[in-house]
Formats: sequence, structure tokens, C-alpha cells
Amino acid sequence: MSTRDDVVASARRFIGTPYHHQAALAGAGCDCLGLVRGVWRDLYGAEPEVPPPYTPDWGEVGEAEPMLEAARRHLVPVDLAAAGPGDVVLFRLRPGCPAKHAAILSDGGRMIHAQSRDRVREVAVGTWWWRRAVAGFGWPER
Repeated sequence: MSTRDDVVASARRFIGTPYHHQAALAGAGCDCLGLVRGVWRDLYGAEPEVPPPYTPDWGEVGEAEPMLEAARRHLVPVDLAAAGPGDVVLFRLRPGCPAKHAAILSDGGRMIHAQSRDRVREVAVGTWWWRRAVAGFGWPER
């Protein structure tokens, strides 16, 4: 099983990577899902599934929860109140919309994430983010 330190170290390799929709490569480009995918590859090798193509606005329409469903298939659910460094947190950015943002918790109340029109950053998980958090996940045993 990967340690929380392994997960956070892998995610930190992405810091500074420019946002690029559907990409998942440290230093070249990634989106929030790509960050999680890249860490998965660092920890386990091949990804368990290839995500289908998605548009930048996919989370503003429909009732399906593709990101949440994929996380449930491949990660280990954890209670949000108990989530800690290395865990993945999914966010619903607007009420009534699917969970469409992912971040990896680091330490000291911070998270690593990729946000459109920006670079991968490590930022504080403030009240704004926690109000939108909908699920937490750990990583499976190797």
C-alpha cells in the first residue's frame, strides 16, 4: 500500500504544471482529473480505465456523476471528516451539478489541485472548498 507521504510527494511533482484540459502529464499539462490519474500511474503503473472524452463544461449539465462513480470504482471511500494527507476529495462546484473537481489533500489544511486558466497549485482548503466537498477517497492497496 502506498503511504500518504508517497501520494503527496507524487502530487507535488505536478506543482507548476500548466492546466490543460484532459491532460495528465507532470510538467506538460493536466486538469484536476489528470492530476489524480498521474499520481495513480506513479503509484500503480497503468491506469485502471481510460476516461471518456469530456468537454470543459461537462459538469454543468446532466444528472450523471461520472467522476464520483469512477472514484467509487477505483478508490477507497473515506469519511470527509477523517480525510487526511494523500486522500482525494471531490467537489460539487455548484448546487445541483455533478461533482466535477478533484484535489489531493496535503498537510496543514492544504490541497494540491489543477484549476482551469491556472497551474497546479498547493493551496489552503478554506471554508469555500469544504462547503463544496462531497466525497473523500483513499488509495487502494497495491
